Amino acid sequence: MKTNLKKSILVAATLITVLSCASCKSKKLPVTELTITRADGTTTIVKAEVAQKEEERNYGFMNRKNIPDGTGMLFVFEKEQILSFWMKNTPHPLSIAYIDSRGKIRNIYDMTPFSLTPIKSTSSVRYALEVPQGWYKENNINVGDIVSWGKN
Repeated sequence: MKTNLKKSILVAATLITVLSCASCKSKKLPVTELTITRADGTTTIVKAEVAQKEEERNYGFMNRKNIPDGTGMLFVFEKEQILSFWMKNTPHPLSIAYIDSRGKIRNIYDMTPFSLTPIKSTSSVRYALEVPQGWYKENNINVGDIVSWGKN
């Protein structure tokens, strides 16, 4: 009797986990257009999915094999803080920019697929923008440049 109860609990727990993960994958995040303004005044546009809820931020680009150039994911937090990201279950190489509440890029890092090594901001920031690795460099986007969109 105890064995059947344990099996039932295990099956129920597994089912709940699978369903909650499936809902993360299937949800479409809203997309916004970000404008990045360089020190010389020139601009570049990136279309970014917006991850605002904790479950959206936790899932991010996990399991995505293709992230086209010119697209990304903007992670929005409630307040400025030191942020830390990793690449758990993320096969596509990414670059991340940490952005403060005024839209100023404070750090840019390349990240290694599947790495569990935390990549931390060096100062308190409110946003993180992940794009395909090398996109910032290819578009001459640097620390100090300004990111703006409908919210700031």
